[in-house]
Amino acid sequence: QVQLVESGGGLVQAGGSLRLSCAASGRTFSSYVVGWFRQAPGKEREFVAGIGRFGEFTDYAASVKGRFTISRDNAKNTVYLQMNSLKPEDTAVYYCAAEAFLGYPRTESARYGSWGPGTQVTVSS
Repeated sequence: QVQLVESGGGLVQAGGSLRLSCAASGRTFSSYVVGWFRQAPGKEREFVAGIGRFGEFTDYAASVKGRFTISRDNAKNTVYLQMNSLKPEDTAVYYCAAEAFLGYPRTESARYGSWGPGTQVTVSS
């Protein structure tokens, strides 16, 4: 399994932007499909975005499509989530997750075996 650490969370006003990073250990990062998930207090964890092993596939939740962009740099073992036009309802702990040889991003959290500890994103109105 790969070890994951998220960074880049924080407090931002509505309409602002943040870029989250997910840094991975190991030398085979390009073997992993990566997803971003989020969990707000009292709610279930939900899929936000996912990216294929070489960035050839991307998928987004309807609630973030057009505002968030996922990308990856395999040379740096890092996946990014650029979040623009943030809304208070985007407030949550954001997690990155990875799984080897999935083929394409999956929206089900159970499909991913490696998870980071999460980073808090708070959007004020």
